[in-house]
Amino acid sequence: MLLSNRYLLIFIVLFSSFQIQARSLPEFADLVEENGKAVVNISTRQKLPSNHSWNKLREELGNELQIPEGSPFGELFKHFLGEGGAPRQQQEATSLGSGFIMSENGYIITNHHVVEGADEILVRLSDKRELPAEVIGSDEFSDIALLKVQANDLPVVNIGNSESLRVGDWVLAIGSPFGFDHSATAGIVSAKGRNLPKANYVSFIQTDVAINPGNSGGPLFNLDGEVIGINSQIYSRTGGFMGLSFAIPVEVAMHVVNQLKKSGSVSRGWLGVYIQEITHEIAQSFNLKKPVGALVSQVIADSPAEKSGFKAGDVILTFNKKPILDSSDLPPLVGRVPVGTKAKVEILRNGREKTLMVTIEQLPSENKPIAAAKTKPSSSNSMGVQVIDLDAESLKALGRGVLVKKVVPGSPAEQSGLAAGDVLLQIDRKNVKNVADFRKKVANLPIGRMIPVLVHRQGADQFIVMKISENE
Repeated sequence: MLLSNRYLLIFIVLFSSFQIQARSLPEFADLVEENGKAVVNISTRQKLPSNHSWNKLREELGNELQIPEGSPFGELFKHFLGEGGAPRQQQEATSLGSGFIMSENGYIITNHHVVEGADEILVRLSDKRELPAEVIGSDEFSDIALLKVQANDLPVVNIGNSESLRVGDWVLAIGSPFGFDHSATAGIVSAKGRNLPKANYVSFIQTDVAINPGNSGGPLFNLDGEVIGINSQIYSRTGGFMGLSFAIPVEVAMHVVNQLKKSGSVSRGWLGVYIQEITHEIAQSFNLKKPVGALVSQVIADSPAEKSGFKAGDVILTFNKKPILDSSDLPPLVGRVPVGTKAKVEILRNGREKTLMVTIEQLPSENKPIAAAKTKPSSSNSMGVQVIDLDAESLKALGRGVLVKKVVPGSPAEQSGLAAGDVLLQIDRKNVKNVADFRKKVANLPIGRMIPVLVHRQGADQFIVMKISENE
């Protein structure tokens, strides 16, 4: 009897523990009910021009183009040219996305890629009303667009703060995946500060919330019902959800939205350097204790960086007192600095820390470095590379360097990733003037040590690391 009572007690304790854990799981129903009305479906239409080649053919053959009766190509010609050779009307492409209402008078936030190139935008509200929308402004760099519909007393979301998010926090998305309006999906924050290719000015929130085509532009909520992100991208090998979703932090979005609302465009800070990630090999070649910071591979002429004394080979450690752990940390920080504002930048140069003050300027619309190349051969060497002098035009554009003509298979140059067509600008942080200067510098390279080599490739400069072997 005593034994059975003991088992009963254990069962009660375990059951109570289970109830406590169950009660600690989040309740999403109220959150969806309170905020779902402010989430909208966005559909766009884009007119596609009639096929230029077929129109040209029609002009060459004359207006009375006749399709032979019974011709096996009859239907094909009719598809492209229309009946009797008349050009077909413009086609229309449609796309679906999501968005959310940020003000009672009709301002709506969505993604730039949802409305890009659209000739017509239609917003469907939760009460089934469909309203035409105007693009107030759209920013490709942050993938944020601001729309406006003519309506009042609309339901709105509460804007939160993503900086207080922690990895593991519950979050919820509402959107229109594949056109299924007001679909709610939940998950947790998987990581913060994720940087993705071609998105230099956004550090994303990574979640495992199920996001699919059509969710783009929809809100990501915390458990307090506040928008802390805008769902933007997924990582997928199939085109569908695979557990990796990315949202734009709401602070980034609102910084852009406020500018779009005020002027219809975004002014973004510009430093004027090309940077690259510091690998363990690069850290070793620069005598760094660990691979942190952003390595300056190129300083753009007449840029804020050049005016304030930045040099290729500098390692940026902090920007306005905020540490730069990865190179991708820098662009979002610079981009948010108001144009004309001074910024304090701590760098490491030749093993010594130094502070530079730089006045941030506006990001130019285009910024394309110069290409290089031309004539006169040199023999192979300990690097395993043949180089030639640059022509006068390339030398004037780049200021120094030699063109790589050939890389010896299996050589230190090949192992480092050097390729024919690259321009060698620096070896071991010393400028290379011409072929003769190149020979002198290669002859004195230390054996067995990692050497930083600055290369101009496809219009931009970058550091690679090379190690000269004893048997070379």
